Amino acid sequence: MPADLSAAEALALRMTSLLLRPHPANRPDTVAEVVEWFGAMQAQDLASGLWSLGARLPGSTVADVQAALERREALRTWPMRGTVHLVPPVDTRWMLELTGVRAMSGSATRRAQLGLTEADEARALDVLGAALAGGGRLTRAQCLAALQAAGIGTDGQRGYHLLWYASVRGVTCVAPTVGTEQTFVLLDEWAPEQRRPERDEALALLAHRYVRGHGPVTDREFAGWSGLTLTDARRGLAAADDLLSTVRVDGEPMYVDAALADTPRVPAVGVVALPGFDEYLLGYRDRTLMLDTAHRAAVVPGNNGIFQATVVRAGRVVGVWKRKVGREAVTLTVRPLTPLAAGGRTDVERALTRYADFLGLPPRFDWAAS
Repeated sequence: MPADLSAAEALALRMTSLLLRPHPANRPDTVAEVVEWFGAMQAQDLASGLWSLGARLPGSTVADVQAALERREALRTWPMRGTVHLVPPVDTRWMLELTGVRAMSGSATRRAQLGLTEADEARALDVLGAALAGGGRLTRAQCLAALQAAGIGTDGQRGYHLLWYASVRGVTCVAPTVGTEQTFVLLDEWAPEQRRPERDEALALLAHRYVRGHGPVTDREFAGWSGLTLTDARRGLAAADDLLSTVRVDGEPMYVDAALADTPRVPAVGVVALPGFDEYLLGYRDRTLMLDTAHRAAVVPGNNGIFQATVVRAGRVVGVWKRKVGREAVTLTVRPLTPLAAGGRTDVERALTRYADFLGLPPRFDWAAS
């Protein structure tokens, strides 16, 4: 019989799966290992993506993480839901073919809205392929200039669409920034070694990684995160069955990594400061375990998809924070969403000091009214 877990016990397991508390079976300690652990990590905002890694790699700095990306321990592309993620380089192509193509279903509508044609998209692939061939690495502006020189319009959102299209088709991928500028390279040249699993194997691999990095989760959560149909999500979970266990959370069946099946039910404790775009929230459709309904508007103002950075205590969101990076310090503005217990402010500042250390800057704290 599946073990019955309370919401608090399930939340504690999630924090372990998310590598936000010690894991009893494994502790990834490099950028490559963390990204492979999750399978894909939200990274549409680069600064958030860097700190998502730093928060799970104690003692690391932003320079360490950037160097790891330059060593190609992970790369950024659009593997699912039309959103940029960090993925293991060797898994990029099969992920694009399995989940990235799902986002292509709306491509024709978007293309028509932008006044582009299929011929424009095909021509863009040729132009970018030629411009980047031979180890080329161009900034976003240089890629757009190459398209314009070939007579392909990039005004409005056309340029973004074409760069997205080239990456989803597996022609390009996003390389680390040069200065503050996003760069693009050819996927075949940047990550020539590619794993090529059969479809069912790929579904199982993705299912296991999602559960391992997020569980306890339902099949619908996996479908929502991956962009797969519910049928394919269930197929993947069934194929990964030997690596998974089932629990019941308030009566609902959920999956966890088998390595956590017998983990002692120790409540989540402590405070962590997370970026806005992190798997902690974006890895789920139903965020009830982590986020009080009354605080949703503070975390996603206007429900516009832009997530604020969060302060998390014992697994639940208790505040939001913003940063302002200066030359000599980083100013961290904190807005509590719940009353802080005695010593609570010190705990929050300690958690945010980890972020300041990650940047290599002293912190300055500014406490906003709740």
